[in-house]
Amino acid sequence: MVHSGSLQTHFHDRSGNLTGAIIISLGHEYAGYFTADEGLSAALYKAGDQSGDKVWRMPLADEYDKLINCDIADMKNVGGRAAGSITAAQFLKRFSNDVPWVHIDVAGMVWSDKEHDLYEKGATGFGVRLLDRYVRDHKG
Repeated sequence: MVHSGSLQTHFHDRSGNLTGAIIISLGHEYAGYFTADEGLSAALYKAGDQSGDKVWRMPLADEYDKLINCDIADMKNVGGRAAGSITAAQFLKRFSNDVPWVHIDVAGMVWSDKEHDLYEKGATGFGVRLLDRYVRDHKG
């Protein structure tokens, strides 16, 4: 994320699983996403709605950021059990360098034990349709 600021990117996407804690919040129906950018949030939600890759915005706030403060280092890389997915995103936010960014936590969505309208049992490919739709809507 730090390097992307030097590349003059329009935004930085970090999709993946940081903690697995998002499954506690959203189960296997939605991927949680974190961003401080309102325009990016609206566009990503719309892309999710259109693509079928359902996403739900999760909070970023100073109250959560304080959970990764540390007396003996710049910050902790773990915030504890409470708000685990949120504190993981707060950790990423500290490296964003004013580049619009989004973290899409796909932990609950990358594998399915049952068939779905969009995918078979097994690996789902979640996020490909979502980001394809986002890029198509914002090309140029």
